[in-house]
Amino acid sequence: MRHAKSLELLGVPTVALTAENVSRYVSGYDRLYSNGMPIRLVSFPLPVAGVPTSVHEKYISGNDPVTGKPIMQSVIDALTKPLTPEETATGLPPEGAPQPRLLPADTEENLQQLFRDKDWTDYGPIVLPTEARVAAMLTGTSHKPDEVVKTITYPGGARKLTVEKAAICAVMAGAKPAHLPVILSIAMQVPFGNSLTSMANAIIVNGPIRNELKMNSGGNAMGPHNEANSVIGRTFTLMSKTVGDLHNGVTTFGSLGSNLQYNNTCIAENEENLPRGWLPLSQQLGYKPKDSVVSVATGWSYISCVGEAQPQYPSQFLMRDYMKALSGLGSGAMIFMDPLVAKMLHDFQKFSTKEELGQWLADNVKIPAAQYWGNGVVTTFNWSLGLQGLEPYATWQKMPQDELIRPFSNPKSINTVVVGGQTNTLWFVTDFRVGKGVLIDSWR
Repeated sequence: MRHAKSLELLGVPTVALTAENVSRYVSGYDRLYSNGMPIRLVSFPLPVAGVPTSVHEKYISGNDPVTGKPIMQSVIDALTKPLTPEETATGLPPEGAPQPRLLPADTEENLQQLFRDKDWTDYGPIVLPTEARVAAMLTGTSHKPDEVVKTITYPGGARKLTVEKAAICAVMAGAKPAHLPVILSIAMQVPFGNSLTSMANAIIVNGPIRNELKMNSGGNAMGPHNEANSVIGRTFTLMSKTVGDLHNGVTTFGSLGSNLQYNNTCIAENEENLPRGWLPLSQQLGYKPKDSVVSVATGWSYISCVGEAQPQYPSQFLMRDYMKALSGLGSGAMIFMDPLVAKMLHDFQKFSTKEELGQWLADNVKIPAAQYWGNGVVTTFNWSLGLQGLEPYATWQKMPQDELIRPFSNPKSINTVVVGGQTNTLWFVTDFRVGKGVLIDSWR
């Protein structure tokens, strides 16, 4: 729809084709709150991925599954027929009116149910955000309540995520004022990664604030065993669902979703147990040693090792093998490993820095070209780049299907986070791609 809008603004009549499962969103929510102009659309059936071209050809020669009309005739009609009165409507629809700042007084039980009915929660009980509780939360920052942290343009509209709105979600999640600077920092990344696929997220905290908040970077750091890890990660979900406006079947259509989105893998890096020469993630991103920084990473796949490392087959070999199953989109990968694994890689495999490990993996992860292009996410994002002649995609498109390529062509996009309690040599690999990080101290 965004591309169709761009062409329409250039004076080129355009019709957008979309899968039937998002037709309601495209013709309803997206039309009303995002594009704001009469982009016409035609729907095609599912599935699209994993079926031969002959099935796609039948779709084109068949009927629109939403309207029942022939697809190609619908395309022609959409390009040639005059606009209807509905398509020329302007302004926001009635449901687009701003919500009142305060809800009417009611019982605890009724208000809890209202928040669930509005899909404003993750369906666990919340702390009701009264004015007094929100005011107390706001003592955790020097910034004014009406300051805009981020203007959210997807999905739809231009919603303002203010300091007060972030504080409201922090109260709901059970956070404390001391947690608010971290929450405001991750608010700059709202809404979290989400798509038709099972997108997931990771929140990594570095610097002195880890210990100030008593975040867990050791044993069971990724489990439900620490208050700060839990409530900060949960707040990211609540901000994404409320201000970010992510609602199942309305603005997001994931088939499976991801269980990681409940607290978004919120952890602190175990900086105290990094091998000599291995820098914390924040310093790799360009921050200073004393900076408190939060980084948000997003991806799809999460593959855990099934047992402790063995000396006859070093950990980097298994990491290489497991990474062959990742998408390789944007060369992005993030490896989470216990400090014991980091020590083994440093002391015995002679990786003196995280960057050296990233380079080795970039050089040694190899998969058939057919496997790379067989991933629907990769094809969606990168096939057109190859058609434009951009490398390495143009060359990879021309390769025989069984010829090996190195999908992680940019080693700088392979990041390592050391976390865990040093009770076993465990790790897991993901295709998470990390952002540039946010300085937490700027939100104190």
